[in-house]
Amino acid sequence: MCQKRYSHKSYLTEFDRMNTGENHFQCNVCPKSFRRKSYLTEHMKIHTGENHSPCKVCQKSFRRKSYLTKHMRMHTGEKPYQCSECQKRFSIKPSLYLHALTHSGEKPYQCAECQKSFARKSKLTEHMRIHSGQKPYQCSECQKRFCNKPSLSRHALTHSVKKPYPCAQCQKCFSDKRGLTIHTRTHTGEKPYQCSECQKRFCNKPSLSRHALIHSVEKPYQCSECQKCFSDQWSLTRHIRTHIGEKSFQCSECQKCFSDQSSLTRHIRTHTGEKPYQCSECQKCFSYKIRLTEHTRIHTGENPYQCSECPKHFKRKSLLTAHLRFHTGEKPYQCSECPKHFNRKSILTEHLRFHTGEKPYQCSECQKRFSFKATLYQHAFTHSGEKPYQCSECQKCFSDQRSLTRHIRIHTGENRYQCSECQKCFSDQRSLTRHIRIHTGENRYQCSECQKCFSEKRSLTQHIKTHTGEQTYQCSECQKCFINKCSLTKHIRIHTGEKPYQCSECPKDFRLKSLLTAHVRFHTGEKPYQCSQCQKCFSDKIRLTQHTRIHTGEKPYQCSECQKCFSVKSNLIQHIRTHTGEKPYQCSECHKCFNEKINLTQHIRTHTGEKPYQCSECQKCFSEKGSLTYHIRIHTGEKPYQCSECLKCFSQKSHLTEHVRNHTREKKLSVL
Repeated sequence: MCQKRYSHKSYLTEFDRMNTGENHFQCNVCPKSFRRKSYLTEHMKIHTGENHSPCKVCQKSFRRKSYLTKHMRMHTGEKPYQCSECQKRFSIKPSLYLHALTHSGEKPYQCAECQKSFARKSKLTEHMRIHSGQKPYQCSECQKRFCNKPSLSRHALTHSVKKPYPCAQCQKCFSDKRGLTIHTRTHTGEKPYQCSECQKRFCNKPSLSRHALIHSVEKPYQCSECQKCFSDQWSLTRHIRTHIGEKSFQCSECQKCFSDQSSLTRHIRTHTGEKPYQCSECQKCFSYKIRLTEHTRIHTGENPYQCSECPKHFKRKSLLTAHLRFHTGEKPYQCSECPKHFNRKSILTEHLRFHTGEKPYQCSECQKRFSFKATLYQHAFTHSGEKPYQCSECQKCFSDQRSLTRHIRIHTGENRYQCSECQKCFSDQRSLTRHIRIHTGENRYQCSECQKCFSEKRSLTQHIKTHTGEQTYQCSECQKCFINKCSLTKHIRIHTGEKPYQCSECPKDFRLKSLLTAHVRFHTGEKPYQCSQCQKCFSDKIRLTQHTRIHTGEKPYQCSECQKCFSVKSNLIQHIRTHTGEKPYQCSECHKCFNEKINLTQHIRTHTGEKPYQCSECQKCFSEKGSLTYHIRIHTGEKPYQCSECLKCFSQKSHLTEHVRNHTREKKLSVL
């Protein structure tokens, strides 16, 4: 006994019935029973449909006057119950009671299965259905079942397509008041739910609940198929559909199916063109809220996701996840066609198009198709001529952000991508990837015509044009055609005289970056290309290739007039001029013509008196590099040319040639 005292005997009687579970008043329609007669009377109105209390505003009827009183507050806006902590007001007392628990943190109802606690008994009851699998509420239209009545009510509106709650700001309609309330906060900016760990605010409680799991790292929901864990039930439900293949949400326009309603809603916007999310800074509109959030960070400069391994920050969590795989080396996505692995699913999707040949993106101007959306976007600029990305250092403009980023590294000298084999550094990942293939010898792109292999697809594409004869890029000055845009750009500089690549050591400029790179090696003395036969080193790859032909005897360039063969293409071009008599290089001073540019350059020095080659030993100057080379041998005593007959050595090849003729004359005389 608890010795509690009551002012009326009826109250004591009712208390006793609560303890004993005794219910004297039974409904004669259904087996339900009640402790009080008044409760039974109210219950019978459910069966009879009796409603004595109608609302004068909307004509809705209620069984009890107290229900009508609460309902009228919806029309009047009256909220008589105020929280003593935060002064928030409520229209009914139970709502105030539940709200008070958010201040005290009290959660008196605990789940016996997983020990999770709840502030309301009804929430515990709903939660217990997750463990039991019970879904007592069934839709009368499609027989789908639900674990709580509000979920059934929201679902029922998908059949009626009734959306009675319109937004006063944008006229968007919602099927329930809660959806309207959450939506209204996108206009007001209200975010009433705050994280106690990081003070980040949210416009709805489910978003806060999902965010809180980031701090706790708790993932209580596990997939029974693959044991993968999730932080919320919704994510688990979506994941399970990947196993069963369920896609119950279908687009009425194209019949494409989706596993969840939100994906269908986003997809429908591709048909309607709706972009409901607008940036307040630049008025740009977006189809998805997450895209607006990411875009806003461009204005604010916010990069909230930081790598734990390095100080790099990211605007999106997915970018951070992909970046972390560079540190761990994880590549979870495998191609079903070849054994290649990837660290991002999007890269795998793009890679598969190499196997399928799919090109889903088409240019509306010229109908050319592309495998990637980014490639189509860049291609579109060739029609518009637009170059919206400008370098702040030299004002050069680019059609895409990536090209600008690579260009900026020329100014900053940043080379953050290093080869693990030779420690050479590069300004971008693509250049490093191409370089690594030099070490591995990988040539995965093969020509179907001649079986020649290439390390890059771009090189294969250009090579194929040598078979087809396709030359799509034409010079507007001289109508000469080229197989790729890069060759045309380099050619145009001959007409314009543009030399954008300047040596940092001397004032010399170059038309091509490769020429600058080779030139810089004269200053540094670097000769990275070594002959495998004689170990001689060269400053550029083309010199090594030409030198290798001395050992192999290969002469791939043949004159069509006399069938003479040459190991170097430039030698063939010079030889052809002996047949044609062409001398394209003319001196501007005396109008003398030459068949080689180097001969013109040396000739011009007879007018200017320039002698750019100086001996470091005696400071004597020469107009030709070859003359300096011969002169240096006077100081060093080097004699690299040896006679095969008498082993005598000479400092110049011409002296050896003259000497060999002496042996030839001697042999002729001895025969006579």
